[in-house]
Amino acid sequence: MGGHFMAVAALRTVPENRAAGDFTGLAGDYEKYRPGYSSDAVRAIISQLGRPVGGCDAADVGAGTGIFTRLLAQQGFRKTVAVEPNDDMRSEGATATKGSPIEWRAGQGEKTGLADRSVDLVTMASSFHWVDFDLGIAEFHRVLRPSGCFAALWNPRLLEANPLLVEIEAKARTMAGDATRASSGLSGRAEQMNRLFEGCKLFGTPIYIEGRHTVKFAPDAYLGVWRSVNDWRVKLGSEGFAKFMDFVSERIEGLEAIETTYLTRAWVVRKA
Repeated sequence: MGGHFMAVAALRTVPENRAAGDFTGLAGDYEKYRPGYSSDAVRAIISQLGRPVGGCDAADVGAGTGIFTRLLAQQGFRKTVAVEPNDDMRSEGATATKGSPIEWRAGQGEKTGLADRSVDLVTMASSFHWVDFDLGIAEFHRVLRPSGCFAALWNPRLLEANPLLVEIEAKARTMAGDATRASSGLSGRAEQMNRLFEGCKLFGTPIYIEGRHTVKFAPDAYLGVWRSVNDWRVKLGSEGFAKFMDFVSERIEGLEAIETTYLTRAWVVRKA
């Protein structure tokens, strides 16, 4: 029952009428509980640059609290910039990465605030679906150096790897009228990447990369991951999401861990 009350209490601290993509009030749970990305996929993305990373600069746009930004910085870039529009997320990220070489600034996909030809790699991790495609691509082309790369990636769960996850996801869909997830890397923008870049004169053909990794969440951490989501909150509404969290809390009560397999999916394009 402790997990149940914790979940409900946390839900009361976030805005009632949040818009899609607004993570205000979710930054603490996002930073503490959201999983990272496949390290193999990260290295494969960087390999597309075709030059020593120590002489390159990177920008992670829509950085959130810097979960993916830190993975980039750990690869040895000369400079790593985190660009994030939400004040709460950016503040949480700056605090979490204090003392690191990561530079934080306000900005968004359509208007990063970065200088012309200032970086060699631009990434958007679990955030490109919130960006206007044409405006975002034009902006990334502007800030990238010649032959620079843009990578859009997502980190969806492989639900079929654990029947419990299938059951929980099905409950959410039923409560939301079988809605799809805006942020899922298994639907929406992610599945359209090849088509979106067809005929794009600013970038070449996408190269697809994927990698898997498994995380074992303690029950409180698993609830924390759900508390950090935005899309289901919007689809279900405050009351509906609270009821859904009650269901999850009761369903996982007594479990030692919830094993979740993640599939990092990335599409990398080179500046034309």
